[in-house]
This record gives sequence, C-alpha cells and structure tokens, in this order.
Amino acid sequence: MGKITLRNRLKVARAEKNLSQEELARLVGVTRQTISAIETGQYCPSALLAFLLARALGKPVDQLFFLEGDEK
Repeated sequence: MGKITLRNRLKVARAEKNLSQEELARLVGVTRQTISAIETGQYCPSALLAFLLARALGKPVDQLFFLEGDEK
C-alpha cells in the first residue's frame, strides 16, 4: 500500500462562512495556530476535532476531510 494522506478543504469552507482562523479556533476550542497547521497539512486533527470543525462550518466531515494517495 502506498502513502495515503489526509487532505482538507478547511480553508475554503472557512472562507465560505467568512470566518477568520482565530474565529474558527475559538468556536472549536483550539488555537489559531492549530487551524493554520490543519489547513496547511502540517497537523492531522483528531476525529473529535474533525467533527467539531465540520459542525462549526455546517458541513459533513467527508466534505471537509478526504484521503489522497495510492488506494491499491
């Protein structure tokens, strides 16, 4: 099995809601740096945080987060 990575559409969804990283971070109880790290792929959120982000942005989790890579 090749490398599979978790990607996200967090920045786009956040922009659709006109939220800053700081505002979204406050809604879900993390720091702005955590939101930035998730958006840039430097940090993989826990399942709990992924669901909290999805709820705050009004999106299903699988619309915010998806797998990319070799699926063989």
